[in-house]
Parts: sequence; C-alpha cells; structure tokens
Amino acid sequence: MTLSTTRALVDAAVARGGAVPSFNVISLEHAEAIVAGADLAGVGVLLQLSENAVKYHGGMRPLLAACRELATSARSPIGIHLDHFEAASLIDEAIALGPGFGLGSLMVDASTEPYERNVALTASAASRGRAAGLWIEAELGKVGGKDGAHAPGVRTDPSEAAAFVDATGVDGLAVAVGSSHAMTEQTAALDLGLVGLLASSVTVPLVLHGSSGVPDAVLREAVAAGIRKVNVGTGLNVVFTAEVRAVLDAAPALTDPRRYLAPARDRVSELVAHLCGVIAG
Repeated sequence: MTLSTTRALVDAAVARGGAVPSFNVISLEHAEAIVAGADLAGVGVLLQLSENAVKYHGGMRPLLAACRELATSARSPIGIHLDHFEAASLIDEAIALGPGFGLGSLMVDASTEPYERNVALTASAASRGRAAGLWIEAELGKVGGKDGAHAPGVRTDPSEAAAFVDATGVDGLAVAVGSSHAMTEQTAALDLGLVGLLASSVTVPLVLHGSSGVPDAVLREAVAAGIRKVNVGTGLNVVFTAEVRAVLDAAPALTDPRRYLAPARDRVSELVAHLCGVIAG
C-alpha cells in the first residue's frame, strides 16, 4: 500500500457518509500501534503529530520520516497530518516539507486569537499550504478564548463558521460541539443537532477534536450527523500508560523497556482497531 493523502481519505469518508479515524502520535510505539490497529480493522487512518509532540522530539523530521515509512509498508491507506500548529516557524517548515516529505495535511490553529486575526493568519497559511499540495484544517474558537473552540461551554456558531470558511479558504473545520481535549473518561455530551446544522451551513468537512471523552454510541451519531474527521489522542495514552504500569507493578525489577512497551503497544493497537469500527462508517 502506498502512502495515502488526507484529501483522499476525507473524500472517501464523505462519499460513504463516514469519518476518518485520526490518531495522535507521540512515540514510535504509538505510530507502530496505530498502523497495526488500522491494518487489523482494514480501515484507512491518519497519523497525527501535534506541535507539542514535535517540540518534545526537538523537531518534526525524524518522527515524520518514521511515520512515512510505516505508512508505506501498511496494508491499509495511511496519511500523515500535523495537528494544532500555532508557531509560524513550524507552519512555514511544514509547508516547505509538504507532500514531498509525506505530509498530507496541516491544522493551522489560531483559534485563541481574536476573530479577525484568526482569519488573517489562517487565510495566509491556507493559501500557501494549499499551493504546496496540503489539505488545510483550521479551528474557529471563541474570540480571545484561552482554550479556543474547546473551552468549556463554547459552541461554534453556524453563520460565523460559514463566514470563516469562506474568508479563509480552508479544507476542513474543527468545531466546538461539546467535546474537550485531554478527557480520560467518556462522559462528554455532544450537541448533535448543532453538528447537523453546522454540516449544512459550511462547505467543508467538519472535524471533531477531543473525541477520547465521547462515548462510542455518541461518536457514531456524530458521524451520522456530519462529522468527517475524528481526532483521538488521550484515549490511546490512557491504555498505553495503564499497561506499562501493570507490567512494571507485576515485575518491579524489570529494566528492558521492550518488555513493557510491547504490551502497551498491543493495547493501543486493539483500541485503534475498535475505534476504527466506531468511526469509519
């Protein structure tokens, strides 16, 4: 299987009325687990690297290169996405690398900025990114909101969303409909009516962030209502870390990291396969 693109995966999801499962990568074990889980499910997915993950590794190229190699050897179509990029220097580097380095898409996140500045920054990056061959995602947040679109209680206004998409030229829009980042329990209640209204108001696919906190049944309903890309990060880390703790608790003298990372990687693969069945449609 050759490396896929975000555009191809999203277009296929739109055509079937499903969504693209999109999973955040922090370590090589994450990337290996996600690809293995996608192959188990027989579903195309996105490997996502956040700005925080890039900073953790001191740069994006080594982990991106690893993701690219894993994607090209997978049985399922795998694309690579950069998530929540705020720093101008990293956005510029991502656009310069582009599809030639295996990238398919970039999320430009100016959602904590005032609306007019969010539009200006996003429109500039979207124009340059699309010219380079990237699919560009953005987020419309609360004006001046500390946590952008995912501050507690924030909801995306459909008319403002439509105006934002028209003004920026983005390919996908992350919306606030009740989910929050970093949730470790599936207790989020989504406004499914708002999802449907947003889907009918904007001309681009909708993206759900903070999906680890959403129950499976509600995720299915959100996809049915019009979500076309679903981001999952924290949920993978919860099962990964729980397995590492369990192995080390059972064998306190263990020092070989392969002995606890391998089972943790397996648990992530199982969760990825499960979520592919929930999300892909």
